[in-house]
Amino acid sequence: MSEMIELIKKDAEDRMNKSVEALKAEFVKIRTGRAHTSLLDHVRIDYYGSEVPINQVANVTVLDIRTLGVTPWEKNMTGKLEKAIRDSDLGLNPTSLGDTLRVPLPPMTEERRRDLVKVVKHETEAARVAIRNIRRDANHDLKNLVKDKEISEDDERRAEDIIQKLTDKYVAKVDEALTEKEAELMEV
Repeated sequence: MSEMIELIKKDAEDRMNKSVEALKAEFVKIRTGRAHTSLLDHVRIDYYGSEVPINQVANVTVLDIRTLGVTPWEKNMTGKLEKAIRDSDLGLNPTSLGDTLRVPLPPMTEERRRDLVKVVKHETEAARVAIRNIRRDANHDLKNLVKDKEISEDDERRAEDIIQKLTDKYVAKVDEALTEKEAELMEV
């Protein structure tokens, strides 16, 4: 296989892998009823005049599957942390236990779960489209190599088969991620 074909294949595979990773990163943001320390990542708190994420002023831990624990590094921050979490768009109601805040997650309704599954399916389809577009770009590059007489048509067909196998592999990874996330969302 020519060096040019190898470069096209490598580029396509790298980009397809990034599409799968981007999808998984999106899935992490879609909240299930399960406690996860990243849930509070976007909540900001006033710390001596600066707006900072909670994880820069407190230790966020998972106490159990439905409860987060938030322990401030400075005792005088407990009230501010409680207010910041309560005022966030997450609908959480923290309770103070001495130096630690307990943040119970409300159980999810069946309707909310179904809405989230729709969001997840939409994200998955976008990832599939991105992977197919990468395949199209790679095949276009191969056609240009044939046109410029840098590879033969037989080489092009073999390379297109390799690109198709890569496409199938990464679409399968996307589908696998969808199946896992759907199961996680529907878990009661």
